[in-house]
Amino acid sequence: MNGKEEANIWKGFAAGLVGGLFAGWTMNQFQKTWTKLAKGFEKSHGAQSMQPSDDSSSTANNGQHDDATVEVAEIISENVFGRELKESEKENAGALVHYGFSAAAGGFYGAVAEFAPAISTKAGLPFGVVFWAIADEITVPLLGLSKGPTEIPISTHAYALSAHLVYGLTAEFTRRGLRKLL
Repeated sequence: MNGKEEANIWKGFAAGLVGGLFAGWTMNQFQKTWTKLAKGFEKSHGAQSMQPSDDSSSTANNGQHDDATVEVAEIISENVFGRELKESEKENAGALVHYGFSAAAGGFYGAVAEFAPAISTKAGLPFGVVFWAIADEITVPLLGLSKGPTEIPISTHAYALSAHLVYGLTAEFTRRGLRKLL
C-alpha cells in the first residue's frame, strides 16, 4: 500500500486470492516449460528427477506437487463424497486442489500484507520461498504425500523452489496491482 489506501483485510484477501490463482496458473506454465526444455538434457544425463512419472500414484515427479494434489483430491473425494475418483477425473481433481490451494495461500498473503506490508517486500520472492518451504519441504512429506526432503535429489528441490519463486513474484505483482484498483 502506498499510504493513500487504508488497510482493509477483505480487499487484501480478494486481491491476494486473485493473485494466488493467477500465480498458480503461471507456476504451472513455468513447470510445463521447464519440463519441456529440460527433457532432452535430463534424459541424456540419466537424471529422472524432473521427468513426469507414468505412475499416477507416484509422489516424486515434477517436484512432488502434481501428484500430491491428486492424492489430496482422492482423499477429499473418498472422505467427503464417499467415492473413489475415476482415473479420468484425477487430473482435473488435482488441478482443482492445486488452484484452490494457490488461491487460498494468495488470499491469506494478501490479507496479512494489509497489516504487515513488510511481507510483500522484494517483489514477493520471500513469500515464494516460505510457501515452498512450508508446502513442499515440510507439509507434503509430513502428510506422507512424498518422500522426505533428504530422499529427493537436489535438482528436484531447485525445480520446485524455482516454480515457487515464480508463484511468489506473480502473486505479489498481481495482488499489488489489484489492490491499487480496490
